[in-house]
Amino acid sequence: MELGKIYAILGPSGCGKTTLLSLLGGLDSPTKGKILFNGEDITEKGFANHRRNHVSFIFQAYNLIDYMTPLENVKLTSKLPPEPVLEKMGLTKEEMKRNVLQLSGGQQQRVAIARALASEAPVILADEPTGNLDEETAISIMQILEDSVHQMNKCAVIVTHSNEIAKKADVVFRLKRGTLHIVENNEKV
Repeated sequence: MELGKIYAILGPSGCGKTTLLSLLGGLDSPTKGKILFNGEDITEKGFANHRRNHVSFIFQAYNLIDYMTPLENVKLTSKLPPEPVLEKMGLTKEEMKRNVLQLSGGQQQRVAIARALASEAPVILADEPTGNLDEETAISIMQILEDSVHQMNKCAVIVTHSNEIAKKADVVFRLKRGTLHIVENNEKV
């Protein structure tokens, strides 16, 4: 995987997309084989070290700390001021100071994306990041994520059911029977 690129993994429900992300992110351990990051087995330095230094997550259910504001949620992952990245996500100064439970689903997902982008981790793992959103909000959020990944030179791996979301990726894979297959440019996404 390369920095500055978005990778999409398509597949039906239950095919293992979320499990694959959990393995890549060190949230789960493989029953056999190894997970390599930059050529090193992530178990050798520890899963917590891998999560802390190499990956950030965007979950379908947002996984924000619900008693905190967007500002506080983003501060958890970054030493940098959170306002610029939250502004980039379209939140107003007033919305940044509200409890996250007072925000719409689209706004909460923007906070989750801001938190991942503000992290120093080079890789973003996104599990159905637009799955709970209406189509218009989903397209808007994907455009923000796409622009940010390219501008900030991060790598994003997004699992999705949506062909429209996958079309935003630089590289698309299909997960079939436990095997990733690259979708070539001339194939239908």
